Amino acid sequence: MQPSIFNKQIPLTGRDDLFLMNMFTDSQLVVSPDVAELLKRVGATPDLVETLSESEQAALRELAEHGFVVENREAEWSAVDRFFRDVREDASELRLTVLTTMQCNFACDYCFQGDHGDYNDTAEKMSLATADRVCDWVEMQLDELGSSQFGLTFFGGEPLLNQPVMYAMAERLWRATRRRGVDMRINVITNGLLLTPDVVDRLEPFGLHSIKITLDGDQEAHDRMRPLRGGQGTFERIIANIQRVAHRCNIAIGGNFVEDTVDSYPALLDFLKAQDFADRLVKVSFKPVIREKAATATPGLIPLTAVGADGAALGGTCMTSAGSGAGSVCDSCNLLETKMSELREETKKRGFETLDGVHMGPCDIHRRHSNTIGPDGSIYACPGFTGERTAAIGHISNALEERHHRSAADFESLAAWKSCGDCAFIPVCAGGCSVASHSEQGDMHKPTCHKDSMESALVSFAQEAAAQLM
Repeated sequence: MQPSIFNKQIPLTGRDDLFLMNMFTDSQLVVSPDVAELLKRVGATPDLVETLSESEQAALRELAEHGFVVENREAEWSAVDRFFRDVREDASELRLTVLTTMQCNFACDYCFQGDHGDYNDTAEKMSLATADRVCDWVEMQLDELGSSQFGLTFFGGEPLLNQPVMYAMAERLWRATRRRGVDMRINVITNGLLLTPDVVDRLEPFGLHSIKITLDGDQEAHDRMRPLRGGQGTFERIIANIQRVAHRCNIAIGGNFVEDTVDSYPALLDFLKAQDFADRLVKVSFKPVIREKAATATPGLIPLTAVGADGAALGGTCMTSAGSGAGSVCDSCNLLETKMSELREETKKRGFETLDGVHMGPCDIHRRHSNTIGPDGSIYACPGFTGERTAAIGHISNALEERHHRSAADFESLAAWKSCGDCAFIPVCAGGCSVASHSEQGDMHKPTCHKDSMESALVSFAQEAAAQLM
């Protein structure tokens, strides 16, 4: 027997006890120092077990029951392989993100999408005919998989620029899931400018679960980062829209920061806390903008491609798609050690639910039955790859080309975690965000390491979890 490589020990503030957590089994215990010492001794001398006292052997049996002690390293790695295989093949829930359009009514300076130049004139928009074929595809998938749950997320671009497609799909798929006894939930990811009570009225009967809205800092920062084409701010209109619908549905708040806006988020949190809809916010979380890697970058912050009035290329993407508000999609893209930890603590101080920074995955990109469908009916493994022709893994028509087979095989083989050595966070990180690896390293198979941020988050998580356990 030997200690699991996925064990983490955190000293508890003001106490002699330690918080012991296994990142694979998610087992959590508060233990005395002698139990921690027992684990250390077993690790140093595996055959020591036979010489242990009865009480020590009883403690060891309990530790083994919760995964803190394993038979041997080979068996543990085999269990990890099975875990990721089971995640990939899990068919209990069919998850689908539909991009109703690639058009957007905002002109964010960090995003290649949006109201820049003639982008919206040529950006794809899903037709009602294509939406109907998407529904055909979904029904075939439900029949083939026998899933008991169906999660539908509308995204874009800005999905509310194509409301007819949203309503048609929601109504038809609601009827389809009811006939099959499948539980259906709808999430919407929107910039919030077109969010109205009518939108909620139309979607609520068909399983509307939550609406996620992006706020990029306090009013000054947001209006600078997410203006309309003419430069007009959008913050006040979005807040007014939230106030009109928050009593009707769950609202989640997301945000995308860069180095000159990240410090505005505490002010945003104070503002949100003061609103009468504060108790309707089911989750509040923020993440950095993902961009192509620049030659130079500010230490400790995400590499940024210069974007400005001089006409430099727009190389980034908003990635609000990472997280539906229900917590099923990865929210770990390109974590920043210091700033992400600070924002997480500031968010918790205001009493808002947020990501704990520990239970971060595995990302849905590792799930075979979690897909994104673009406006033309192309199927992708992740919203972050939508629009990259070579990244499509299929099409709703099932008219597969050789490029689809190649791409599907490439995504099927994703296992960046195998390059992560014996890192304890492998089961919840899986090697990090594949979109970030693709954008910043040019290879989605390379790990994007979040370890420092997760270590920091675990310290905070341990103190809170230990208080509840005791």
